[in-house]
Amino acid sequence: MQEISSKQTDLVPSGAFSFPVDQLHDTRWFSFLLLPEFTLLAFSAAVDPLRIANQLAQKPLYGWRILSDDGAPVSSSTGIDVAVQASLDALSESDYLFVCSGNNGSKAANDAVLGKLRKHHRFGGKLGGICTGAATLARIGMLGGKDFTLHWENQPGFMEVFPDLTPSRHRFERDGDLLTCGGGVASTELMLSIIADDYGQDFALAVSDMCLNRPEVSQRSEQRSSIAKAINSRNPRILSILRLMYKNIEEPLTLEELAAQAQISRRQMERLFIQLMDEPPARVYRNIRLDRGRALLMETDLSVSEVAMAAGFNSNNIFTRHFKARFGESPYGHRGRS
Repeated sequence: MQEISSKQTDLVPSGAFSFPVDQLHDTRWFSFLLLPEFTLLAFSAAVDPLRIANQLAQKPLYGWRILSDDGAPVSSSTGIDVAVQASLDALSESDYLFVCSGNNGSKAANDAVLGKLRKHHRFGGKLGGICTGAATLARIGMLGGKDFTLHWENQPGFMEVFPDLTPSRHRFERDGDLLTCGGGVASTELMLSIIADDYGQDFALAVSDMCLNRPEVSQRSEQRSSIAKAINSRNPRILSILRLMYKNIEEPLTLEELAAQAQISRRQMERLFIQLMDEPPARVYRNIRLDRGRALLMETDLSVSEVAMAAGFNSNNIFTRHFKARFGESPYGHRGRS
């Protein structure tokens, strides 16, 4: 088996801030296979939390190896070439391998790579996907019956190629040993969830803070916001209703008022939202208000009662119930961590 180059990045870099870890495990290694035109942001956003974890702990909690098909540098979608440490032949059965690709995810891996990945999987090797890496995993037949995801931009084309497979809209998915994410900051969120499992929520939050990431280290939110979905729909009525929702948070409009201002019936509005945004307008509006409430809890000293009112909820109990359903904790618990 080909050996990994001895030229390795220092696994324990120095830093001004530290967060001691009491119970250490053996160094956990990840390998990253870079396929042609991989997304540089998604790849780097996955690796850097591992480096930060080591820096905070001042221990080699994690290690990483960068691979390519033949050991040669790989050109990212930005045109920047990234050097690797070895070819895919250096992969061992114990390695967890992330496949990293970009817009051409369904074609990025050649037949030789697919064969090596099938062999790795067949002999018990673990595989995951970053950005569109799940498309390569689909090509080797390991996604049937699994929860997985890839970047939202590439999901329609993926489902044309693999009509029996449906990716989730979540930013990342963990189904047993299968780890997938939509790229970008979702790569960081996936790694933070792994770090939280290994060394606890408090340590993962410290890593998250160093990444300037949002504090929910284990939440699998959707990849796209309501406004992004609306923009993608290119439906002027949906867009006008979304603007009204964002402008009228503290004193919410009724559904009838929203529909009237968009010059359609309430039934037409509800049908459009279900068709184009996969959610009824009442839920979309409530989530917009809950997002505003969460932002106020994090950014202000307003009491929970004041935040509830500012988010358009006239009852603390209703605000708390919906907040917990959306974010997995009560606003009081969220305030305690923010």
